Amino acid sequence: MNTIKLRSMLEQFFIEDVGDGDLSANTLFPADVMGEMQIIAKTPGIFCGSDIMKTGFQLMNPTIEVTCLLQDGERMEEKQILARVRGPVRSLLTAERVVLNCIQRMSAIATKTADLTALLSGTNTRVCDTRKTAPGLRMLDKYAVRTGGGFNHRNGLYDAVMLKDNHLAYAGSITQAVQLLRSQLGHTVKIEVEIESLAQLQEAIEANVDIIMFDNRTPKEITDWLPLVPPHIVTEASGMITEETIASYGKTGIDYISVGALTHSVIAADISATIQLTPQED
Repeated sequence: MNTIKLRSMLEQFFIEDVGDGDLSANTLFPADVMGEMQIIAKTPGIFCGSDIMKTGFQLMNPTIEVTCLLQDGERMEEKQILARVRGPVRSLLTAERVVLNCIQRMSAIATKTADLTALLSGTNTRVCDTRKTAPGLRMLDKYAVRTGGGFNHRNGLYDAVMLKDNHLAYAGSITQAVQLLRSQLGHTVKIEVEIESLAQLQEAIEANVDIIMFDNRTPKEITDWLPLVPPHIVTEASGMITEETIASYGKTGIDYISVGALTHSVIAADISATIQLTPQED
């Protein structure tokens, strides 16, 4: 994860939440009161977010000490202590919500990804994400997918081409769109095209695209059409694929399955924080 970007993101999150200061903590606790906060999992899953805890708390106060007891990608169990964080109570409480919000979402994404990946056991098919991430959180969302054993699709509109129905309608055809793109873009830019029919599949193959996405196709259609695709063209399935259906898509031999639900509709993991004051010397 890019630590420079992470610090910048967390700064903005704290500005949003803290504003001019934590009225609760700053009023109740003297500045010299110290404590230890425990970050605790309340439900099982895959943990993700150690960098968030380290960077977030120390960004709030460089004197805070963060000890992570679980590493990203490891399984967390109910009531397991994930980290111990020591420092001024004011700073611990002020940073708590932002840190928890991030690691709860990231752990949920990592857990969902791991669950779907397990359903593809025994196949060579990989689970990947989409651009259906929460605005401002894409770096964290995609890191969480990798933590859960998945793979990242393009990071944004800038690092790969994906031709969808609106692009093709304007260009006139897959062939015309690909020809124009190849004449304008560098040789390192990959071109992916969504297809919804056998005719489109054949045209995409003839245009020698880099990736073909079978959009909203059934496992039977994909099984029937895949033998037509040359080995050098990567294949992907997408569209309404769920936990109940993903195994049947994996059995088709498709290279990748992209799942928007990894990031657009996860339910945050239940992770909480408790704090104990450090006894002060007389």
